[in-house]
Amino acid sequence: MVKKIIKIAYIVLALAFIYAPIILLTVYSFNLSPSIGIWSKKWGFGLYKQLFTDKSIMQTVLNTVVLALLASVCSTILGTIGAIGTFYSKRKVKGASNALTQIPVINAEIVTAISIALVCSMFAFGRTYASLLIGHIVLCFPFVYLSVIPKLKQLDGNLYEAALDLGASPTKALFKVILPEILPGIFSGFMLAVTLSLDDYIITTFTRPPTFDTISTYVFDAYAKGGKGSSVPALRALSTLIFVLMILILVIQNVSASRRHKKNEKAR
Repeated sequence: MVKKIIKIAYIVLALAFIYAPIILLTVYSFNLSPSIGIWSKKWGFGLYKQLFTDKSIMQTVLNTVVLALLASVCSTILGTIGAIGTFYSKRKVKGASNALTQIPVINAEIVTAISIALVCSMFAFGRTYASLLIGHIVLCFPFVYLSVIPKLKQLDGNLYEAALDLGASPTKALFKVILPEILPGIFSGFMLAVTLSLDDYIITTFTRPPTFDTISTYVFDAYAKGGKGSSVPALRALSTLIFVLMILILVIQNVSASRRHKKNEKAR
């Protein structure tokens, strides 16, 4: 009985701490108050209308989405190639590669950000779009790699060799046999990369061009100035839409995984 009460209390507290602020933010996105902490008697979709008519915010959203897609595609390609290459390498190479790929995951992001900024400045990149893109690829690549590796481990060890024995070239065996089997891991890695890139602030701050903004830097700069400005209230609506988008991505990912699982069960 005591264990059950503790479990329920833990779940309630966890949900309260995690989701209560988000729910409050969502409610506030329909309140036309000029600042957080002050309730207005006016309610409606005014902040959402302001959001979609504010050119600076829309340009920032476009910057963020394009950057996230570019970084995610590059990270997915590199992470998948790296995972496949590592999986079919010798034992010592495999161990070293796995260890090296995990270091950026546990490393402090500020260290990664400063390191990338330093390297780019040494090679005459400076703070350009190229340095920003490289930074996001470095951030996302390990997570794609770690998403693909478990799917490779689930493969039948003789599948690739069997395809070669049946006359398939190594390239054809890769695209016709290996990639379809690990596609769920690739997709999961891609979606994780998109989420990480959309959310990143530290690496973006150290590597972006001076006039380039993403959602994270735009929101931080706006509230660093005391939360004043005509576009600041619309950021509540933007934050709510980002949360809804992340929920949709999670639902799509789970539904897709469930369908693949059922399909595999029927095939057996």
